[in-house]
Amino acid sequence: MTNRNPMMELPYGIAPSRYRLPGSAHIGRVRLQIADLDRSIAYYETVIGMRVIDRADGVARLGPQNDDTVLIELHEKRGVKAVSRRGHIGLYHYAILLPDRAALGRFVAHLARIGAYAGMSDHFVSEAVYLTDPDGLGIEVYADRPRSAWTHEDRQLTMTTIPLDVDNLVASANAEPWTGMPPGTVIGHVHLHVRDIGAAESFYHASLGFDKVVWNYPGALFLSAGGYHHHLGTNTWAAGAPIPNDDDARLLEWELIVPSPGDVDAVAASLAAGGHAVDREARDAIVRDPWGTQLRIVARE
Repeated sequence: MTNRNPMMELPYGIAPSRYRLPGSAHIGRVRLQIADLDRSIAYYETVIGMRVIDRADGVARLGPQNDDTVLIELHEKRGVKAVSRRGHIGLYHYAILLPDRAALGRFVAHLARIGAYAGMSDHFVSEAVYLTDPDGLGIEVYADRPRSAWTHEDRQLTMTTIPLDVDNLVASANAEPWTGMPPGTVIGHVHLHVRDIGAAESFYHASLGFDKVVWNYPGALFLSAGGYHHHLGTNTWAAGAPIPNDDDARLLEWELIVPSPGDVDAVAASLAAGGHAVDREARDAIVRDPWGTQLRIVARE
C-alpha cells in the first residue's frame, strides 16, 4: 500500500515509505484515569483554567472557556496510584496549545499569582510551561512561534531546551488578566515514554504514517503530520519504568483526528500491513502501540 500524499514536500523531515498521514491530521482529546474526580476538577479549573462541559457517571469532559470542544476526559477510578517520580511507560505529558503568545504570558502570570510551581523552557519552535496534575500526570501548556521563524538543518527541525525568558513572555500579555483557557485552545501534541526508539519509529512512522522531524535529540524521536514541529514525541528517558495497569493513574487513550472515514480506513490498513492488531468501533479505528498505549483514529466531524 502506497500513499505519498499530495501535500507539498517540505524542506525538512522524513516521510514514511508506505503510507503518509494527511497533512491536516492533528491531535484530538486525551482520556485520563484519575483517583478523585472532584480533586482533579478543582485543579483543572483553578490552575489550568479549563471548564467542565459535562459530568456524569464518574467521567468529566473539559474544554476551554466559551468553547464546547472537549479536550480532556477525566475518568475516575477510586484508589488508583499516583504516578511516581520515576514515571511509567506511556504518558510523559500531553500538551495544551494556546492560540497565541500573549495567552501564554497571561497563564504564566496567573501561575505566579496563585503560587503554582511550573517548569519552563524555550524550545525555539515554541515556549512551554510544565506542570503535574494531582495524580502525577504531566501537562505542558505552550504557544508556538510562527513557522516562518523555525529553522532546520540536514532535514531536521531545530528544537532544543533552553531557559525561558519569563519576563519577556509575561510582558507580551500587556497586563491583561487571565480568564481561563481561551477559545481556540487545542491539544497540540502528546509525548510518550517508550522502551525502544526503533520500535516506536516502526509503529508511529512506518505503520501509522507520521513524518520524522527530529531524530538526534538525545533519547527521543519527534514526529508529525503536515510539517508541524511535533504531534507526537517519544523518548526512552524512563525505559526501565513499569507499564501502568488498571490500578494506576494513567493515559487511557489519545485521539488522532484525520479528515474523513476513508482516511481512518487507510490508516487502519497501513497499521494492519505493519502487523498491528486494529479494532473497529463504528467509524473509529483503535490500536495499541508496542507498550500498550491506546490510540484512537477518528474522522473529523
